[in-house]
Amino acid sequence: MSDLLLTVEQAAERLGTTTRFPRRLIAERRIAFVKVGRHVRIAESALDAYIDGNTVQPIRRRRSRYGRAA
Repeated sequence: MSDLLLTVEQAAERLGTTTRFPRRLIAERRIAFVKVGRHVRIAESALDAYIDGNTVQPIRRRRSRYGRAA
């Protein structure tokens, strides 16, 4: 297994947030993590799975043939 383990700071940088957000995800057990002694690491695949699982797809609406009423 060659999955890279990221620090909380690296995970936050990848998510574009502060370190508080990944720490909250860990505390709430919303993301898988690894404890190495007292250090916490997040597997790159777990972070990718979290991002994929929380990605919202846009709604495609059918365009009406008629414009809006005035």
